[in-house]
Amino acid sequence: MAFPLILALRAVQALFAIIILGLTAYVANWYDVQTLTSSPSQINFMVFVPLFTLISVAYLEAIPRFMPKFHHPWAVIALELTNVLFYFAGFIALAVFLSKLLFCRGTVCSSARAATAFGSFEWALWAVTAGLTLKDALKGGFAGLRNAGSGGRSGGNSQAQFDQRGPPMKEAAMAA
Repeated sequence: MAFPLILALRAVQALFAIIILGLTAYVANWYDVQTLTSSPSQINFMVFVPLFTLISVAYLEAIPRFMPKFHHPWAVIALELTNVLFYFAGFIALAVFLSKLLFCRGTVCSSARAATAFGSFEWALWAVTAGLTLKDALKGGFAGLRNAGSGGRSGGNSQAQFDQRGPPMKEAAMAA
């Protein structure tokens, strides 16, 4: 049995999302409680992105296993690329925001910096999984994505099964 690379990457993505969520929620709470202003939009965006990631990981891992009728290859590619875009925008915006501050000290500043670093790692993880997903889509077509479980192809209509049965519409064409 092959090592389930995608499943391991998804677990790390979920773990980093929880870490980023905790760090940015702490910073947002500090702004709301300790200052007279609301938290900056960069912080708020980095609170949203890990929540979107957790929903994405749940869809990408649970739907193909438990509800395969609701699994769609375009949704997989869209979620992968959207997460890449969100994390890239989020960690760059937060880094620029932190660089423009007049002073940055204490645990709140360290938390924001850590969230930026974890956001960049999360962007790299999503870029890798998006690349692997696009590679599967280009190599085997969308049928490969539809049949791919976590970590590789599993069950479904493999090429060997297709070769044995022939094209699915052959019987229908002969019957007509």
